[in-house]
Amino acid sequence: MRRLILLISALFAAVTVSACGSGGSSAMPTTATTTKDGHNAADIAFAQKMIPHHRQAIEMAELAPSRAQNPQVRSLAQRIRAAQAPQIATMAGWLTGWGQPTAPPADAGVVSSHGSDDHGMGDGGMADHGMADHGTETVAPHASMEGMMSSAGMTALRDATGSAFDEMFLAMMIEHHQGAVTMAKTEIRDGLHTSAKQLAENIRRTQTAEISSMQDLLTKI
Repeated sequence: MRRLILLISALFAAVTVSACGSGGSSAMPTTATTTKDGHNAADIAFAQKMIPHHRQAIEMAELAPSRAQNPQVRSLAQRIRAAQAPQIATMAGWLTGWGQPTAPPADAGVVSSHGSDDHGMGDGGMADHGMADHGTETVAPHASMEGMMSSAGMTALRDATGSAFDEMFLAMMIEHHQGAVTMAKTEIRDGLHTSAKQLAENIRRTQTAEISSMQDLLTKI
């Protein structure tokens, strides 16, 4: 009888240990679920760089109603504004939630307004032309930020009208979009945050299609 009692006790202990192990295993998916919307350095860089990139695109688009001659250019500019303004707000919200500034670090290769890089806009370029009107602080972008127009380029665009504006706007926006697509591809490859990667894919798909449309339109003007 004593042996039977000991055997039953041993079996009960084994079942208890097995149940505990099973419980620990079932908790693993919960951990995975909590990290699927985590973020990494690539997500932060994507949002911090795409915000001023979008701002400049909106600044360019806001010139079209009073300067463009081609109705298709004006329509394109309106679509760009409508699409990118909400995206700025979304990315700024992520950065705030992550405890990160909405601007790239000041020591990350920012070009001043007097720099020689044709694709770097200085602090004056953004501050002087309404770049602070979209809800986040105004800073100069990274020198390496793809597709950004120079202060001189933006001045030339503001001074153009009619067909000259249309041609310049399309050429500049094609380059600007190409830069955004490159940045989006980097986020898709390196990012972790699910929603940020989804936004990057949306930017890649939408702006690639717009590049094709603009290239076609540019040949007809």
